[in-house]
Amino acid sequence: MTAEGREAPYAPTPGTLVVDTGRADRLGEFRGVAGPYWSLRPVGGGPEWEAEPGAVRRATRAERLHAELERWNARSRGERL
Repeated sequence: MTAEGREAPYAPTPGTLVVDTGRADRLGEFRGVAGPYWSLRPVGGGPEWEAEPGAVRRATRAERLHAELERWNARSRGERL
């Protein structure tokens, strides 16, 4: 259940790209369920954050392609993700 008393949506598969609409449409990778929240990680790495499941949506095709391009660019610069 969410804080509003609604049933939480079905959790996506770990690694799925999602958008946290509760944080200015922040793109992240679904990592898992942490109590009543979902744990998300920035696509380029960094600290995970928790999101309300009801405020998370699947990333659009364009958002997924943009994230993949960012990963490839980081790899070409020798950055580890």
